Amino acid sequence: MSGGVFIGFGSNLGDRVLNCREALGYLEKSGQAKIINVSSLYLTEPVGFKDQDWFINGAAEISTTLSPFDFLKLLLKTEHRMGRERTIKWGPRIIDLDILFFGDEVIVSDNLVIPHVRLQDRRFVLEPLLEIAPDKVHPVLGKTVLELFKNLPSDGEKVEKYPGDAEL
Repeated sequence: MSGGVFIGFGSNLGDRVLNCREALGYLEKSGQAKIINVSSLYLTEPVGFKDQDWFINGAAEISTTLSPFDFLKLLLKTEHRMGRERTIKWGPRIIDLDILFFGDEVIVSDNLVIPHVRLQDRRFVLEPLLEIAPDKVHPVLGKTVLELFKNLPSDGEKVEKYPGDAEL
């Protein structure tokens, strides 16, 4: 298995911390992904569709032998298994799993864009990622996660470390 695969995860329905924990557990139990490192959890303001509960978000480094497209299928299968329904764009969700980086790969297809197309604009993605991969270089923008984080506007969405006991 090779590392360097980074995902973002989040939930704003039900027991949000448990949902995140279960999603990572499903990935590990699949035998096709090994969790290398996990960030702290963050309480984050919704982006896009604002009339919903706040999210719990985090980031994880994964090791996998799967191709990027097969890894995406594993993430979608995990979301489906947990009851994810895609009804409202940026709407409430029991779990959301996104590939942020897959090594240094750059992929642009109808089904998959790597690196994640908006990660450089999202504090709720960059702040957890900063904990586990500050020196990871965005293969398109040529900037580290730390540099991308420093370039975020100070008046962006609200993100704060989750105060609960949330070991994953």
